[in-house]
Amino acid sequence: MQKKAPIRVAVTGAAGQIGYSLLFPIAAGEVFGPDQPVILQLLELPMALEGLKGVALELEDCAFPLLHGITCTSEMETAFGDAGAVFLVGSKPRGPGMERADLIKENGPIFIGQGSAIDANASTDVRVLVVGNPCNTNCLIARHQAKRTNPANYTAMTRLDQNRAAGQLAIKAGAPVSSVSHLAIWGNHSPTMYPDYENASIGGKPVTSVIHDTEWLDGAFLKTVQQRGAEVIKARGKSSAASAAFAAIDHMRDWFRPTPAGHFVSMAVASDGSYGIPEGLIYSFPCRVDAHGHYEIVQGVELSDKARTKAMASAKELVEERDAIKDLLV
Repeated sequence: MQKKAPIRVAVTGAAGQIGYSLLFPIAAGEVFGPDQPVILQLLELPMALEGLKGVALELEDCAFPLLHGITCTSEMETAFGDAGAVFLVGSKPRGPGMERADLIKENGPIFIGQGSAIDANASTDVRVLVVGNPCNTNCLIARHQAKRTNPANYTAMTRLDQNRAAGQLAIKAGAPVSSVSHLAIWGNHSPTMYPDYENASIGGKPVTSVIHDTEWLDGAFLKTVQQRGAEVIKARGKSSAASAAFAAIDHMRDWFRPTPAGHFVSMAVASDGSYGIPEGLIYSFPCRVDAHGHYEIVQGVELSDKARTKAMASAKELVEERDAIKDLLV
């Protein structure tokens, strides 16, 4: 049997906590498959290269059969060269007293540069996942640079929100998390996003027929999922790392394999106007992936008035974020 050619996988912020949690599963075959060799192309700031070298040493020490090479660099052209998959993990974190709009503007130039470098150096069909927050609008900025590469292949991560929501529903129902399905995240990766429990199932039954506590569903459940990141920071003194990394793994893995019939996954993609969401926003929808790696927004999901109101509120926030960086999108 002919062996597959290695896929070049670029990861930014690779020496950070999310990057560290992400790299070993990629090298072990948990993302692109147990027969798919990978070459890791790791990007860091110059002052973090020594730490990145230590990560590379550990990767070598694991002797992963599928790991066919590691490049550590602070040069974007090298990191994104011929890449078939890109995880944009690194971004500037929010500082004390910084508003969300300020954070978006601070990250703008970073994602202009990275988007331009991806477009100039990566494979033409490269698949890009933006993890660094505010990921939806950072993705919008990077995608705007796509001239040679496919702009449809620039996505942002709301899989962490989906995983958080599935976990909470499973705990409440006393059921395994694997029994939770058809759970979509609508909107922005922010406290405005909406986990659509009304269309979700537990063990093949509607969530509302398994969990009868509607006060919890509309109250504590939504608040927990929407504010989970802040809760993690308060508890551990640091942002979510392993959970974010494994959500990125879930997103990219499910983008490289077809979605099982009747199911869907949450992906923040460029809106085509579906469900009345303004065209061009990077917005989380229920999506389905075909055998060729092409995703589509699932149509025909019935949203209640309550759900639609929340979905549109998140879209409004994304319009405001887009307006805050409109000078970067010329």
